[in-house]
Amino acid sequence: MDEGTARPSMEKLFLHRGIYFVEGITTPEVIDSLEDFPIRDTDVFLITYPKSGTTWTQQILSLIYHEGHLNKTENIVTVDRVPWIEYNTRKVDIAHIPSPRLLTTHLPYYLTPKGLKNKKAKIINVTRNPKDNMVSFYYFGNMMRDASGEPTVMLEEHFEKYCTGKVVGGSWFDHVKGWHTHKGDYNILFLQYEDMVKDLRGTVLKICRFVGKDLDDQTVDAIVERATFKNMKNDPLANYENIGPETIKTMKKTNYLRKGTIGDWKNVMTVAQNEKFDKIFQEKMKDVPIKFIWDINEN
Repeated sequence: MDEGTARPSMEKLFLHRGIYFVEGITTPEVIDSLEDFPIRDTDVFLITYPKSGTTWTQQILSLIYHEGHLNKTENIVTVDRVPWIEYNTRKVDIAHIPSPRLLTTHLPYYLTPKGLKNKKAKIINVTRNPKDNMVSFYYFGNMMRDASGEPTVMLEEHFEKYCTGKVVGGSWFDHVKGWHTHKGDYNILFLQYEDMVKDLRGTVLKICRFVGKDLDDQTVDAIVERATFKNMKNDPLANYENIGPETIKTMKKTNYLRKGTIGDWKNVMTVAQNEKFDKIFQEKMKDVPIKFIWDINEN
């Protein structure tokens, strides 16, 4: 299947300004309106490509900023604490959230609010190695299809769509390259999913320094414990499974957050797919100075 014949992954998508979005939970008008979204100097934006540790980082930010989330005295789901700007299905009144606001988006750099370029609001950008990202995307997409009664797709079909950017969020390569190429326009911290897996405490401290949070060791330890993948996977406030569309509510709790590891692509991709992917990666990312961890045993 070539670039011209691969159709978008998951059927209910629409193409707008080069990016595929999910139908029914956002519109082209909403997306276009975000260019003039009012930015506060104290805003913290979490920006990721889908399936790159978004939910995990939402949890970390919630724990850092909200004592009631950390000590479990408040029963507010993470997605309401760090709401989406383009997929605001929870109808959070973002304009009236007290400062500092924590906000989430999968948008590429050219669709985000232009006020972010004042370099006062902060952006945390999390990237995941694209092979594991592709595999995570594959399982997530089929999980959603199965829960909504739609036929699942084969890996071969998903692989071609992913490589050509015909999936939710568009091209991983364009998204990641775009943010790194334009990093000088923003006040941005780049994180990698793999570093979160291998050194969660170090990642939490890095985020704290970036957002100006000076927390004592005991609080940091508590955040790290609550934010481990195992604990988050079983936390109904963090794992999305009690809050989303009916399709999400019908899924088993172990499904939405699957493995959270590095190198699972080796168990899924064929040799031929891996070789093809390497060629695409080398061509598209040759000018982007990012070093990814591809295996859990890498340093």
